[in-house]
Amino acid sequence: MFLTENRSKELLSGYGVRIPAGRIAKSETEAVAVAGELGCSRFAVKAQILAGGRGLAGGVGFANSPRNAGIEARKILGARLVTEQTGPEGETVETVYVEEAVNFRSSLYFAIVIDQTTAMPALLGSSEGGVEFEEKAARNPDILVTCPLSADCSGDNVEIIDFLARMGIPENHRDGAFDLVNGCVKAFGDLDINILEINPMAITESGEVLAVDAKISLDDNALFRHPEYEALSTELQPDPVEQTARENEINFVRLGGDIGVVTNGAGLGLATNDMLIDAGGRPANFMDIRTTATSLQIAKGVTLLLEDTSVKAVLLNVHGGGMTVCDTVVEGLAFAYSRSARRPPVIARLAGQNAPWARTILKDRRLPYEHFESMTSAIARVVSL
Repeated sequence: MFLTENRSKELLSGYGVRIPAGRIAKSETEAVAVAGELGCSRFAVKAQILAGGRGLAGGVGFANSPRNAGIEARKILGARLVTEQTGPEGETVETVYVEEAVNFRSSLYFAIVIDQTTAMPALLGSSEGGVEFEEKAARNPDILVTCPLSADCSGDNVEIIDFLARMGIPENHRDGAFDLVNGCVKAFGDLDINILEINPMAITESGEVLAVDAKISLDDNALFRHPEYEALSTELQPDPVEQTARENEINFVRLGGDIGVVTNGAGLGLATNDMLIDAGGRPANFMDIRTTATSLQIAKGVTLLLEDTSVKAVLLNVHGGGMTVCDTVVEGLAFAYSRSARRPPVIARLAGQNAPWARTILKDRRLPYEHFESMTSAIARVVSL
């Protein structure tokens, strides 16, 4: 679950990470009031959306007075920003963050991520932070330096200081940089974060080391350990379809294609979508039915697909086992079809526990289905449809 900049900074500041003073505003009037209360001479007004690249899309403005901060807020609020991360539909700006604009001598990049080769957390850093950092790093990966952390997110102080030196941070600023990094490492472990990014991490003219911008993604699978995030999850969920799926024990992401995909298990879902694309198809979604989902909850997930008029066919790819058996999934699909005016054809591949009984349900409920024994043949058929 990605957090907006203001929420990310709010969490990090609780761990001693220094940030510019700022507050949220939802209108031009509020922006003027916030800027007046900050009492500084220059302000940054930033769109609060979950996608990156907002500055290049017109989502960041600067002002030299509270009145002008309000004018910048008026330009941004209500705008639909389209960036590489939002997709063509964009994201509408409902709030802005008004903060003290910072003059800095150095703009660096800092992040904590999970290293996919070791499944362990790691620090990433670069002396070349700021706008379009991802493109710079793609062109020249050597600008990134790394430092591994242990599984409990503890790090050797000597190694972290060496990491800061390799980032290009001058020795007289490393204490401030160490405090920022150490606070981020502690937050990463305590809060079950899976991505923490500060860009830019700035060294100001006065020598402070600040998080000028911050992005955090919390691990959705650890939210049960953080009941305090429940309201946050509802507030920040940008897609009501995905929110409904989450409430019904289904991981669901819309992808814009025309083949609805019903699968159990994240790995099977990813493999199914990969095979669909390789075969020339366009999946309308990613779906992972959690092991705790009931047939009625699964029906709700299938209903989300049936309500999408771009879905021309449904691929049902289930491997029964453990707590999710084939007939539970098929019962959910059959119930959704019984309540829907749309009945796109179902291409089914069912294997594992209770697969024969699930096929009987498809037949007895008179669903518009064809069954195939292999994923390859099922995918070829649904793509042809």
